[in-house]
Amino acid sequence: MRRDPIADDVDVDVDVDADADAVPRKGKVVTTKPPPILSDELIEEILLRIPARSLVRLRNSVCRSWRTLISSSQFAKDHLRRSMAVDPALTHPRIAYYSETYVYPTIGVFSVRSVMENPPHEPTKVVPYDYEGSFRLIIGSCNGLLCLRDEEGQDGFIISHRAMLWNPCTGFTSQPLEIGGLLSICGFGYDHVNDKYKLFALVKKKSGESVSRMFTFGPNSTWRTIQDFSHKIRNRNYRGSMVDHVGLFVSGTGTLNWLFHRYLSFVWVLSLDLVKETYNQFFLPGRDSDDDHWVAPQLGILRDCLAVCYETKKTHWTVWLMKDYGVPQSWTKLAIIPHHPLLDRRPSSLRPIYMLKNVLLVFSPCDKFVLCNLSDGSVDFPNIDSSSDDMPRHRPLTQRSYARIFQLYHESLVSPSHFGLPSCSSEMRLGLHMDRIISAYLR
Repeated sequence: MRRDPIADDVDVDVDVDADADAVPRKGKVVTTKPPPILSDELIEEILLRIPARSLVRLRNSVCRSWRTLISSSQFAKDHLRRSMAVDPALTHPRIAYYSETYVYPTIGVFSVRSVMENPPHEPTKVVPYDYEGSFRLIIGSCNGLLCLRDEEGQDGFIISHRAMLWNPCTGFTSQPLEIGGLLSICGFGYDHVNDKYKLFALVKKKSGESVSRMFTFGPNSTWRTIQDFSHKIRNRNYRGSMVDHVGLFVSGTGTLNWLFHRYLSFVWVLSLDLVKETYNQFFLPGRDSDDDHWVAPQLGILRDCLAVCYETKKTHWTVWLMKDYGVPQSWTKLAIIPHHPLLDRRPSSLRPIYMLKNVLLVFSPCDKFVLCNLSDGSVDFPNIDSSSDDMPRHRPLTQRSYARIFQLYHESLVSPSHFGLPSCSSEMRLGLHMDRIISAYLR
């Protein structure tokens, strides 16, 4: 980033007669003031108040000591901790997405706050990230890192999956982690007690056997076989269908969460504690006894709490928050969203994505992003310009989001190298389309 030099000479308008020692120059005097001396602690405190994206731009434009500080593991942790506890605006939320049906070497990214704050006539631009290599899917996100899955093929067949970490804000990626089989059920999250990033996977080996493994990212990334996951599905008392095979990570709890349901019966969450590496399960809020309309609910994260949305009685959707994680009695009704003619394309529950003040961003049954104003009950469809995402066989996001998978993440300075992973900055990069970058990336 280009910065104008800071001048040592400062022009000050003065009354020349008021200072006998002043040297007149066209009614002005020039005084030279030494730059203020700031302590290292104060400099760090100032930098901790700057958003992650701005710090990335500054990193190559400041002195060596500042650059070293901004790039350090401890500063990234402190910045993340401050943004989560004090000022969430420091880690701007963004959504990354990829094509589910066609293989494109692109992941699209757009700003959530732009979607929620822009006036209708001003579109939110999608920024494309290009990559080289195999087909990649997003397993999950945590602390600004996205866990990606790619495929290793042989003779036209997929023989194994690999996983890698990517921080879109800093541009750094890790080298791929060999899984040793095919992923089915999986999830990515952070063990806050042991300061470890972990990937859980139900891995199908070449022999056809499936094993539950926990991968720990580090200098020598390791995996362990843990307690079987699938027995919870097959238990005759809890046999049901899994809504999504990718576990939802709830920050602060260190848990991955999967939603199960039985037709016209109960719904529950199966959770995996990444610290203890043990399972638990709890029920979702009950439905009205006279409600015979059954549609699978959708999980989400709102206000750092586990959230769930039901379609209720074919008339409205109900959104609940779990205020005390793992305690079913703490489910609290957050909102009731009436059905809207533009949303009722097919029976389904809304998927909660993000909440800003009193506006809720959801993904609707009609495959569109929707802004629900909880104050007046109005709904709006944001204008997302996806013309630059290099996915030509898909309709624009303003028309339909079908066949694309979306993942919310928060920007941070956390890098794979901070916990011992070899990393590079070239594998995942901004698409080389300068007109798009200038208009969209700097938004």
